[in-house]
Amino acid sequence: MSAGRLLSLLLLLQARGRVPARGIADELGVSVRTVYRDLGRLQEAGVPLYAEPGPGGGYRLVDGYRTRLTGLTEGEARALFLAGLPGAAADLGLAADVAAARLKLLAALPGGLREEAARTAAVLHVDAPGWYREPEETPCLPLLVDAVLNRRTVQVRYRRWREPREVDRRLRPYGLVLKSGVWYVVAATDRGVATYRAGQVLDARLTDDHFDRPDDFDLRAHWASYVDDFQARRYTGTATVRLSPRGRRRLPDNAAPEVVRAVDATAVPVGDEGWVEAVIPTESTPHACGELLRLGPDVEAVAPPELRRAMEATAAELARIYARSD
Repeated sequence: MSAGRLLSLLLLLQARGRVPARGIADELGVSVRTVYRDLGRLQEAGVPLYAEPGPGGGYRLVDGYRTRLTGLTEGEARALFLAGLPGAAADLGLAADVAAARLKLLAALPGGLREEAARTAAVLHVDAPGWYREPEETPCLPLLVDAVLNRRTVQVRYRRWREPREVDRRLRPYGLVLKSGVWYVVAATDRGVATYRAGQVLDARLTDDHFDRPDDFDLRAHWASYVDDFQARRYTGTATVRLSPRGRRRLPDNAAPEVVRAVDATAVPVGDEGWVEAVIPTESTPHACGELLRLGPDVEAVAPPELRRAMEATAAELARIYARSD
């Protein structure tokens, strides 16, 4: 049973008044049978529901009943959208707001729902950052949050990958995105809308200038488009490789998902020992060489020739190093 769905059902009835079971099911994306079960749980929790039969009937709350979600500050109201991500809330400087908002929510819920919400919170935890790396420091993130929410232009000093490494930018931040534990700010400049890694913002200050975000700007759609474009720009070539059975099993732990999918889609048997040959996408020869070397003797680069030569040269250098006497 989802405590979140029960709360959504309660707020739906409070906002809409009388709603038929089918309408509730469509709104919450569940079956009518699930709706009836949830309505029963609400009644068991002490929520006064009234069923009106007939073609124009439905379920509604008894007149005068409302949930007691009062006393929330503006910051706590924002924090509700991050209630399931305490780490993200802490990054954004909203940890205290999240804690306070949760206490007020629990106090506002009927007893049965309060216990169920507490049980849910006790068994669910979100840890966004990936393995094998330290969390990225983002000291300017709270200021960027302020700029996004209050639509204020921000002056930043930014470190990028190409020369000149450090540049000054005047940004109109449209939104923030958390991707695999890394924060990004989507912002407009005089050159158009661009994406900046928040951890690479070396210094930032709010200006007195405000801006209007375009009404038709959709952060989620923009980010999806950005990711698709990034992937298209990321892989500029292909390589043919051979993998042993062990190499193929190890591949998901040592290569990007796009590479794993490419192997699954193009693999053909080679020889009698279970090896396969496949075509994979590559960013560059040095990058592909480094990635494939993770698999050691369980992979062979067949083509292009420059990748095979790079693998051969690296293997020869490794052999020379390890052949040295003490």
